[in-house]
Amino acid sequence: MAPVEAAERHDYFLLTPEPVCCRSCLPADPSRCVEVLASEPLALSSYPVRLRGRWRRLADDDPAGWRWQLRDAQIVATLPRPDDGSGLSRRLVLAAASLFYPAIAAAQGPSEVPRPTESPGRAQHLERARQLIAQTVSVDIHSHAGHVLGSRNPFTSVADPMREGGMALVCLAMVADSPVIRILQEQRRIVANRTPEPGELYAWGRRSFERVTDLVRKQQLAVVTNAATLTEARRRGPAVVISAEGADFLEGRIERLHEAQATWSLRHLQLTHYRVNELGDIQTEAPQQGGLTDFGADVVRTCNRLGIVVDVAHGTLDLVKRAASVTTKPLVLSHTSLSAKPGARSRLISPDHAKIIARTGGVIGIWPPATIFADLAAYAGGIARMVDAVGIDHVGIGSDMLGLLSPAAFDNYRQLPDLAAALLAAGFKPDEAGKILGGNYVRVFTATTG
Repeated sequence: MAPVEAAERHDYFLLTPEPVCCRSCLPADPSRCVEVLASEPLALSSYPVRLRGRWRRLADDDPAGWRWQLRDAQIVATLPRPDDGSGLSRRLVLAAASLFYPAIAAAQGPSEVPRPTESPGRAQHLERARQLIAQTVSVDIHSHAGHVLGSRNPFTSVADPMREGGMALVCLAMVADSPVIRILQEQRRIVANRTPEPGELYAWGRRSFERVTDLVRKQQLAVVTNAATLTEARRRGPAVVISAEGADFLEGRIERLHEAQATWSLRHLQLTHYRVNELGDIQTEAPQQGGLTDFGADVVRTCNRLGIVVDVAHGTLDLVKRAASVTTKPLVLSHTSLSAKPGARSRLISPDHAKIIARTGGVIGIWPPATIFADLAAYAGGIARMVDAVGIDHVGIGSDMLGLLSPAAFDNYRQLPDLAAALLAAGFKPDEAGKILGGNYVRVFTATTG
């Protein structure tokens, strides 16, 4: 169920074979979408659903391009999401009792159904979750927390929610192509809308790094640059890794990477964003450069030497393949989720795409748009599916905090204990949940920075 606008309930939406995060993730073939007009506004589910209504085939000249329509639609059933592999995963078996318990209780009568907040199992998971967080260096691999984006908006608190929820470290990212991208509201997607002037994105990058530094100073956040400062920051309190979403500020000049590392403490670099830049192609636009460019490969090698984590989020499969062949350090793909067959311009990735990251020893951050994951339980399920695809050592949390176009299942660091509890309820052992919550990224960061 894919919404066409942000709202809590919808009487108009699209039915798609796979969950989508935005309009650019819709199937390229319009025959694989069904336009749905519901009989009343519905809360959309990220799980497979069965609908009933009046079926209609649309004319080939329909202005929106859709071929099929369901009118007066009603939800008949919400179904379990099929496992991505063959057979049942271990976590699905372990979680089966909690999935079926509400149905059993309902059969006994409404008065016997316990409220979720009163469930002894939930309380037990939450207590174990708090203990787990206290023993874990928890990390958000991709964040714009504190309203660090923009140039004039006042900052909001980063340290307090981190401290209250137990989030130890966030990769706090400026956005390098902001002056030349825009949001298409009707399509709920982001595109580049003009060619930057020479020097424009370099100047923007400097101002953006200054804004990140200003936020860090005002909120007394520690800046982590290597394993030693990571250990110290864990003892002192909330900390950040200075990050960039897009390397557009380089404008094709490798010496600016040295400058960002030395002057702004850059330690996490995402190569591309929503503009096809000098480093390579992006998922949301048609390929133009065959993947990672020669300059992009040079940037990867230089990051390896300088101790900067290389992030290939937003990059095409061909970009990721070449980056994996060039790098000597683990790669990160900071914010995405798994799809068996991603759309042509989707930000989601296939199992094969994910496995390339895993083979470098890297980590994939799962992001939490509510259009994909309706709640933390669904989000934990999405994390579990990625673990089933690539292994427990290669999955993390990439919230894209304050960077999503839609609401999110995980939208405040105060929710971290609830997320940890959801992972435990999904069948992860405490040591496995600890890897997902931060241990895997700490390993990659330490291997990269020394």
